[in-house]
Amino acid sequence: MKLTEKKINTELKRHNYKLTNQRRAVVVSIVTCQSQFTPALIYEKLHREHPDIGLVTVYRTLGILMDLGLVCELHASGDCPAYTVGTSQHHHHLICNRCGRVVDFTGHRLAELEKRLAKESGFRIDSHVLEFTGLCLPCQKIKC
Repeated sequence: MKLTEKKINTELKRHNYKLTNQRRAVVVSIVTCQSQFTPALIYEKLHREHPDIGLVTVYRTLGILMDLGLVCELHASGDCPAYTVGTSQHHHHLICNRCGRVVDFTGHRLAELEKRLAKESGFRIDSHVLEFTGLCLPCQKIKC
């Protein structure tokens, strides 16, 4: 389940971050995104109604939210960082190359694979990121 504005704001308060008007606006903007978003997209969306919000504020807020695990950076998005609102549990992504739709998924077998890899390699695994890219079902039906 995707995190809500209320849950994100609660986590920010719990970690002693001030809920400034600018930060609140960024949070509202990202939770209303239907799919992945970039800092530039959030800035453009906000700047019309909140001309006092700068791109640096958007990046800083996203950085805080990333550190708290409240948003996820999508690594398959190319040169420009893209993000999606996080969920309450560790998860992975399916990303549509055409429309940008992001589907979250979890899997107990991935945890088993991580343990096996650590045991076989002697590597201490601290974290992992798994993303599959391709075409979602609606985009597969589009003839180009």
